Amino acid sequence: MTSFNYYMPSRILFGKGKLDELINYLPGKKALIVTSSGPSMKKYGYLGRVEELLNKAGVSYVIFDKILPNPIKRHITEGAALAKENNCDFVIGLGGGSSIDASKSIAVMTANPGDYWDYVGGGSGKGLPVPNAPLPIVAITTTAGTGTEADPWTVVTKEETNEKIGFGYDGTFPTLSIVDPDLMMSVPAHLTAYQGFDALFHATEGYIANIATPVSDMYALKSIELIGKYLAAAVNDGSNEEARSMVALANTLSGFVESTSSCTSEHSLEHALSAYHHDLPHGAGLIMISKEYYTFFAEKGTQKMVDMAKALGYQDAKEPMDFVKALVSLQELCHVAELKMSDYGIDKDDFTKYAENARHTMGGLFNFDPSPMSTEDAAGILARSYQ
Repeated sequence: MTSFNYYMPSRILFGKGKLDELINYLPGKKALIVTSSGPSMKKYGYLGRVEELLNKAGVSYVIFDKILPNPIKRHITEGAALAKENNCDFVIGLGGGSSIDASKSIAVMTANPGDYWDYVGGGSGKGLPVPNAPLPIVAITTTAGTGTEADPWTVVTKEETNEKIGFGYDGTFPTLSIVDPDLMMSVPAHLTAYQGFDALFHATEGYIANIATPVSDMYALKSIELIGKYLAAAVNDGSNEEARSMVALANTLSGFVESTSSCTSEHSLEHALSAYHHDLPHGAGLIMISKEYYTFFAEKGTQKMVDMAKALGYQDAKEPMDFVKALVSLQELCHVAELKMSDYGIDKDDFTKYAENARHTMGGLFNFDPSPMSTEDAAGILARSYQ
């Protein structure tokens, strides 16, 4: 008999213009705004709009704008120290998945003693229980990629040991999430593609995972369908409001998938790559390995891949490999089929090291694969993906 648990406590405001409703749901009187080290939040006025709304609501704030595309532990420590120093009582993550992920981790460490890695499970983390509730988290996403606005997960790299590990629990769900496609119109084409495929793989991994449920399957197939229909349009015409909105919806749905199922070893493998190569965008790394990753399972006859192929737009799909064909076709339409590991300094002699790192840091995700994958299998997938 089917059984599952479903807990998704975040209030989600989705749609054009929803940022303006921020002032109706603020959970405190002083915010730490966590955002990226890049210029886009200021350049496109997103930070200014949030500041204006906070000022209007009489809420004070300080800004922590050091977050890298792959967040690092040192910045979690610095951000938490700033929040404590200024007596902040909630955290706003403004930007892409990295800023929102970092805001979750900072919210934990502002309210708790010790080192962040004390609470992280996997790798060299101690996996201790978190004694105190994190500060409330407000997620304002300006990208459609990670689904982090609709799940409790945060991914941070311990730079000294090249460990990139996911962490999260009920307390790290955002209190409030705002998904306003107006904030995504400025994302460049290549990043739109990287982020869209990240969302896709959250859905596909959650669908084939051996702990998938009817609820997660429902969200996953709809997310895959929307990405198949709209991602290329968003990539090729960033001003297409309908495409932007539908990809944003697919992304949020993929966050629901992560809250009700799980990622699989595809994410473990990519995290190992970007743990060593911090300039590698997460979505790009996933794209690079995806053809060989899904071929591995297709060759084992994973029937759910036929469902995913149909959802992605290949209506006549009959074989698991049809999903791989549909996936590659979408990558070609989005101009990302030829991404090269070598462009990011990834050494083809290190694939066993990366596979072992994936097992060491996020080995738990291998347990959710639809069929067993050994370290040798994982290294082989990386090797066959190399360009």
